[in-house]
Amino acid sequence: MTSLSVLSVTSELFPIIKTGGLADVAGALPFALSHEGVQVVSLLPGYPGVMKALGRTEVVRHYPSLFGGPARLLTATSNQLDLLVIDAPHLYERPGSPYLTPDGRDWPDNARRFAALGRVAADIGQGTMPGFIPDIVHAHDWQAGLAPAYLHYSETPRPGTIITIHNIAFQGIFPANMLYELGLPPHAFTVDGVEYYGQIGFLKAGLRLSDRITTVSPTYSKEIQTPEGGMGLDGLLRSRSKDVVGILNGIDESVWDPSMDNALAASFTRDALERRGVNKQALQRRLGLDEDPDAMLFGVVSRLSEQKGLDLVLGALPTLLQDGAQLALLGAGDRTLEESFRAASIVYPGQVGCFFGYDETLAHLIQGGSDALLVPSRFEPCGLTQLCAMHYGNVPIVSRVGGLADTIIDANEMAVASGAATGFQFSPVNLTGLIDAAIRAKMLWSDKAAWRCVQRNGMASEVGWGRPARQYAHLYRSCLAEA
Repeated sequence: MTSLSVLSVTSELFPIIKTGGLADVAGALPFALSHEGVQVVSLLPGYPGVMKALGRTEVVRHYPSLFGGPARLLTATSNQLDLLVIDAPHLYERPGSPYLTPDGRDWPDNARRFAALGRVAADIGQGTMPGFIPDIVHAHDWQAGLAPAYLHYSETPRPGTIITIHNIAFQGIFPANMLYELGLPPHAFTVDGVEYYGQIGFLKAGLRLSDRITTVSPTYSKEIQTPEGGMGLDGLLRSRSKDVVGILNGIDESVWDPSMDNALAASFTRDALERRGVNKQALQRRLGLDEDPDAMLFGVVSRLSEQKGLDLVLGALPTLLQDGAQLALLGAGDRTLEESFRAASIVYPGQVGCFFGYDETLAHLIQGGSDALLVPSRFEPCGLTQLCAMHYGNVPIVSRVGGLADTIIDANEMAVASGAATGFQFSPVNLTGLIDAAIRAKMLWSDKAAWRCVQRNGMASEVGWGRPARQYAHLYRSCLAEA
């Protein structure tokens, strides 16, 4: 097995900086790929939280001017990850999230901030860093989308290029008059380049100019090639269908391990599921729910948005909460949804408990303590929460879209009878569908032996990074061979 070197270009990386599933993938995949003979170095912007997490650093390149100011490229190791970090205070040293101001608006210079990420990635790909010349540059989402473009237009020998779509809804679209400022040649502004409906599309550029395109589940790779799921990019993706590959995400089983999870009140295994009751009580206490071991407890760990279908959960509450059932919710996002769930916790005291914000410890407790996890997304590229849920004996109730369709075996009559079911799916994605699935789940939950079987099936499922890593390693090698 020949060794390969890969530069992973990402705007976030767990456990250093995280806003969503991209960070989990970018943080876990390097470890899994090391077992496949692939060395991964991750390139990351130097946000304040990133700079604080770095230990010893070494400057490997100075930029007198990088999109408006001086910058340095640092090499470092953090959490056993090999890193390259762009230290550019004029671009990244600011409060707020990586993408948004403290009041929730896009940073007005996001085009320059993430063009810098792509520009530096392309420089590394062209061999400007001593001792590290990557065979593959792997760009993640729109924030890294210009890396393949800069390499393409350099007209010099370059590494293979791959871009992964984690969510096609976010595309990075900016004014056409920025072309010169971004360091792109005039001939790049065509339909076969970075032009996207009269503007510059960062994701579009990556999709057009990378050697390969991956998505985070096989079903999502097909959905984005349709007008309904492609969000304006379906035609381009259909034209490149032979280069589009769907590879399911995994979860980091060293982080998500119910037998050794310090975030839980009680650890447990597939053969000791009764210990989940201790976590259920701790979760009920944490969120002000009635401490009733016989109440079916639904969990939600999600960004609060229409995409995630959380408005459907609100509509289904009267049915969900019948017979004393409960809801434990962790999430943040749409203010209207937050206020609606806050109001529901007042209308249903002791039955609805909410925490608005980000709390990794509580996320683990919800997975280890609730009975069923609600994931009613209208579209879902892959989803990680349902994988964590299965691994923790928390039975997922999911819409039949994207990676949710690929990872959950519906508990229909035959699947339950044959001992194959791992959760519940519903389609179409509407209120009736969610309610019907919830009713089916409540009926099965009343049969403790059958429910325990579904839990154990989920916990026995392969949800780690082993198989995805093998698929990525094969893709890297095939890409390099063709190049």
